[in-house]
Amino acid sequence: MAHFIARSRAPLRLGLAGGGTDVSPYSDRFGGLTLNVTIDRFAYASIVPRDDARIELTAADTQVRWIGEISPELPPIKGLGLHVGVYNRIVKQFNGGHPLAVSITTHSEAPPGSGLGSSSTVVVALVEAFCELLSLPLGEYDVAKLAHDIERVDLALAGGKQDQYAATFGGLNFMEFYGDKVIVNPLRIKQDTKAELEASLVLFYTGVSRESANIIKEQSNNVTENLTDPLAALHEVKAEATRMKEAVLRADFAGIAASMSDSWEAKKRMAKGISNPSIDELWRVATNAGAKAGKVSGAGGGGFMMFIVDPIDRPAVTRALASREGQVMSCTFTESGAQSWRVS
Repeated sequence: MAHFIARSRAPLRLGLAGGGTDVSPYSDRFGGLTLNVTIDRFAYASIVPRDDARIELTAADTQVRWIGEISPELPPIKGLGLHVGVYNRIVKQFNGGHPLAVSITTHSEAPPGSGLGSSSTVVVALVEAFCELLSLPLGEYDVAKLAHDIERVDLALAGGKQDQYAATFGGLNFMEFYGDKVIVNPLRIKQDTKAELEASLVLFYTGVSRESANIIKEQSNNVTENLTDPLAALHEVKAEATRMKEAVLRADFAGIAASMSDSWEAKKRMAKGISNPSIDELWRVATNAGAKAGKVSGAGGGGFMMFIVDPIDRPAVTRALASREGQVMSCTFTESGAQSWRVS
């Protein structure tokens, strides 16, 4: 067993366009497209080897802790499902079924249900830390796919595919989803375009969404049942991912705002509960103060909203939102994705 602490971090992401088209069965039948960018908020994981034949799991942000005897397969543990899922898969697939005596601790700078892909980012951080601990030769696509399979297959948690790839690769990416095939296209934009985009984005945390799993389930059912309007809405959201990508590459900020606006109108038709009266009110408050467009990041129902503003109007929009319950935040984009390191 290693004689060092393995640590890792993975960045959270903003879904700029196309979110929802990366969810099965839509992505399997029609192909999905998303545009996302990672931001300077992270999920962290640490794995410390133990010499007492025990396993300790801790989610530091929710203060949930469990300790027990080592085992090649841990039972489900409330509040520590992600830790259990990753441990079980790593032991089975990469450690010959031999249990590991370790203390595993995670924390995230955004709560689950934030719409920033926080659960998937924690899974990526955990996988990355195990890669460091066991010197696993996994590339970025391998890490992202493994994290996806643990979360969506092993743990049967509802959701799409973009979050794991965003957290692993980092940066501004246009992603294509065709069944099991995923293509990550990193976009190169000028530094001044990046600076202007960061200055034009206002994030507002509305509080945790408790709806996301239900929204994703309904969205998947709508596709399975070929319901005309939700399906048409998904096609529109997918088209907006390409339009948004082109606007970003051309530094066309009026185009970025127009695409976000059209995308939000279409997204609300994908499933019930994506918006609600309090989200509609926040959108109205921000646009009255000068925001050009706004949408929810993630499945919907709550979490983070993002607004495109003229940087000159930023203080006015920030003040208007600050009068509401929630938290205004700024963000900068990160270039790098998940990383791991050793501490002796």
